[in-house]
Amino acid sequence: MPILIRNIVLAPGEGDDVLGTRVAERFGVPERDIQSVHLVRKSIDARRKPRVIIVCTVLCRLLDEAGFLARHGHDPDVKAVKDEPQPVFPRLAGGGRIVIVGMGPAGLFAALRLAEYGLAPTILERGRPVEERTRDVQAFWSLGELDTESNVQFGEGGAGTFSDGKLTTRVNDPRIGYVLQKLVDFGAPPEILHLAKPHVGTDQLRRVVAGIRQGLLAAGCDIRFRSRVTDIVPREGRVGAVTVNGSDEVAADVLILAPGHSARDTYDMLARRGVHLQAKPFAMGVRVEHPQELINGIQYGKGHHPALPPADYALAHNDRRTGRSAYSFCMCPGGVVVAGSSEEGGVVTNGMSAHLRNTPFANSALVVTVGPDDFGSSSPLAGVEFQRHWERRAFEAGGGGYRAPAQNLLSFLGMKGRKGVSSSYRPGVTETDLSRVLPAAVTGTLREGLRVFDRKMRGFVTAEATLTGVETRTSAPVRIVRGEDCQSVSLQGLYPTGEGAGYAGGIMSAALDGIRVADIIAGKITAETRSAI
Repeated sequence: MPILIRNIVLAPGEGDDVLGTRVAERFGVPERDIQSVHLVRKSIDARRKPRVIIVCTVLCRLLDEAGFLARHGHDPDVKAVKDEPQPVFPRLAGGGRIVIVGMGPAGLFAALRLAEYGLAPTILERGRPVEERTRDVQAFWSLGELDTESNVQFGEGGAGTFSDGKLTTRVNDPRIGYVLQKLVDFGAPPEILHLAKPHVGTDQLRRVVAGIRQGLLAAGCDIRFRSRVTDIVPREGRVGAVTVNGSDEVAADVLILAPGHSARDTYDMLARRGVHLQAKPFAMGVRVEHPQELINGIQYGKGHHPALPPADYALAHNDRRTGRSAYSFCMCPGGVVVAGSSEEGGVVTNGMSAHLRNTPFANSALVVTVGPDDFGSSSPLAGVEFQRHWERRAFEAGGGGYRAPAQNLLSFLGMKGRKGVSSSYRPGVTETDLSRVLPAAVTGTLREGLRVFDRKMRGFVTAEATLTGVETRTSAPVRIVRGEDCQSVSLQGLYPTGEGAGYAGGIMSAALDGIRVADIIAGKITAETRSAI
């Protein structure tokens, strides 16, 4: 029986090959008695900066496991664990025509999971393959020429393709290991299997996404790009087909709808069809950008450490008077601020890092919660219009051409010692007062939150930091309401899935939701097959 051992300490720069030695030293066992050491988790502990350590959890096999447990089983860092069996996927037949809309994490992992059961869905993606999409995005960033069907929000891989590629989630789900292993199988770095804060990086994630596409094609899936779903055709009270590009009809008995959080025309179509929608809270604000060495110095006690990755941070403040929270979101060490617009005449910011996180800049969203009470309407689509209003205000303040409004952090706080603005954002920034492009409640909460953040991370408030706006696409402003069986409460056969449906927030949780929906569909097919026998 393997033994899980926590809190094995390494110094920065020490390799994983010394883990067996550290286990032997800590427990006084001969190193030759340790048959294998498998790294399960690795994290950085910088609480006693500048002394930084690496803390590991390992899974060991020993010659005398019973004796080791008799001597050390009382240690809270030692635990005997069972070998976990690999999941078994029965091969299924029938189940009708399954259509998946959207090739973000939810749609891709729903398709991968269905393929494990021997099912081959049709996959419809409004945007383009990731290779073409990358060229379109680069043209937008360089020239300000927006393609509304192929951009940071739309296309193969979803919005996460142009991000830091974080794989963290607050969800405790046994299928997390499945998602990570699948990503590794399709080309992600193996280290994501054990890092406490795994990330892939936009450069590697694009290759992974292309690899998943090839895997799905090999499994018999029908993948159709430039295929925007413009209508759902109900038949006898359930999904019967979808209309693509306003004219073509694709038959569907089961429709997994994983549209992404920016598919505003899809929300409009669902509302016209009478599908039950709800306005949903989200968060909005700005991107803050610091020199990465400044963040390293705050977090590690020194600006540069060759054996440590660029430092990150997570900050939060809750205003008890208003109930609003200000917090950092999607922090990108060694990254850049990018333009994430998907509609003409609106500016949207986002953050992105390559796998190596090797730019001189650190950026993060600083956002504040907003909800239906702020939207000014009881419509389920009021949050969409709220986002659109502030994105257009940002476009106007930027001066057109998708330039973004920006402001020195000290200037935003009304403090002396301010400098000009310096941002990695392309196509460029225009210095302006950001209170013009943010709701008053968001501006006030951000200002209060920034002062709190500086007490938690001394030096965070600095003339070296620039704020760029606006960040509005943190999560979907709409929820497509579904029941316990993950079907729409108003249309049988429709399975709203992932972040755009209002049931996830990030790559990992969206992938997990796609898997959950696929497993439910496979379970229904299994039950129907048994009842027919």
